[in-house]
Amino acid sequence: MEEIKKFKNIVIGAGPAGRLGSFELGKLGEETLLIEKKYIAGTCLNEGCMVVCALTDISRFIRTFKRFNEIGFIDGNISLDYKSACDNIKKTQLMLRRLNQEENESVNNNVIYGEASVEISDDDKILVKVKLDNDNELQRENVKNKEISLYEAENLLIATGARPFIPNIDGAKYALTSSDVLSLEEVPSKLNIVGGGIIATELSNLFSSFGSEVKIIARSEILKELEPEIKSYVVKKLINEVDICENTNVLEITENSIITDKGEFEGKTLIATGRVPNSEIVADIVDLNDDGSIKVNEFFQTSNPNIYAAGDVTGGITLTPYARKEGISAARNMAGYLNKFDDIIVPQSLTLDLDVSFTQKASESEDDDEKDNIEDIIIPGLGGPHAFWRILRGETGITKVSLNSETEEIVRASQISPSSIDDTAYLAFLMNMGITKEDFDDFLEVHPSTDAYYKILKIM
Repeated sequence: MEEIKKFKNIVIGAGPAGRLGSFELGKLGEETLLIEKKYIAGTCLNEGCMVVCALTDISRFIRTFKRFNEIGFIDGNISLDYKSACDNIKKTQLMLRRLNQEENESVNNNVIYGEASVEISDDDKILVKVKLDNDNELQRENVKNKEISLYEAENLLIATGARPFIPNIDGAKYALTSSDVLSLEEVPSKLNIVGGGIIATELSNLFSSFGSEVKIIARSEILKELEPEIKSYVVKKLINEVDICENTNVLEITENSIITDKGEFEGKTLIATGRVPNSEIVADIVDLNDDGSIKVNEFFQTSNPNIYAAGDVTGGITLTPYARKEGISAARNMAGYLNKFDDIIVPQSLTLDLDVSFTQKASESEDDDEKDNIEDIIIPGLGGPHAFWRILRGETGITKVSLNSETEEIVRASQISPSSIDDTAYLAFLMNMGITKEDFDDFLEVHPSTDAYYKILKIM
């Protein structure tokens, strides 16, 4: 029988929560084994936000070139080699995976690749079996001579993330998901995107800029996360090349078309209808929530106090920075440094030709009296860096701030501008600190700046 190796801490899943959780354990001097099924750094680097960011750099270059062409001071044509772009993204991803692995190993963590399974022994020990992936380009030589490795964990952190949700639609097997974006040989001439959230919108923006005839098909409305004025700007000025079909039901997907209750549309189909937690690995061992995510307490412990879970597999807010924070918090608890994870105001974003960012206080269920105290101010975006040449077309963005006039606290904030991601992140941090309008009296922005939050707060 294969020898069982004992580790104080085992982390399964090397996405943002698992990678940062294991790194934190290593920094604390805790013996840690990190197990990843396929790619270190998870969805974010390998098929999620980093892929969107890389392709958006290309999309923005194409649109900027066209804008300068239309104004008249640049002349010429450019074309996109999509496969070459994807190949170079993959090369960059490999470099970053190596760096992420070396970072974990720098704190004396062990990193291995393979598919893990978990069971509880008759004497309540946590056992982890790993079918090693010896073809993985980052698998270390010291484990490549075996097919199976067995481990016993004192503490276990499940950080297995989530995967694209595939709705029960006839012919769904013909559809692409966000995981397939880098596998395409060329840009589809026509693309139908099923879904109405952030991922669907970002992908519609990318492929329309690359030359696809794109249609968004949403069962209800798109971008419910955004305030009406912000959504209107996105639809009219940022994804105006995309045909949007709201309140539309998909009946069937074929290899080269999609059939809805409003007609049949030609083209490839991509499904972007949310994600499902990869909780199957411990589904028979710990309690799950109704949506299949792993149920945890404020210390990220599951119903088994020695098994922890963090990141997208626990449901809730499925954002990379949030998953990192959860993973670090879980790791500290595993190491005996107990700390609770408090609810915070979370900034979010939508990566388009201009960044769209927004945040709001968690207690958004104001009563009627509180709603009467809310004062909204909206101003156009300012023509600072990366926005000057948009002034001629009136496309510099928009900023909206909602203030409680009684407490002078910021309730909601949204911004579309080249700097909105940084602006909103710092504003959310200040909102968490309980700042008021008066606190901005002595604020000096860096000039020139596209930032409009502080201008609003100084004039309200």
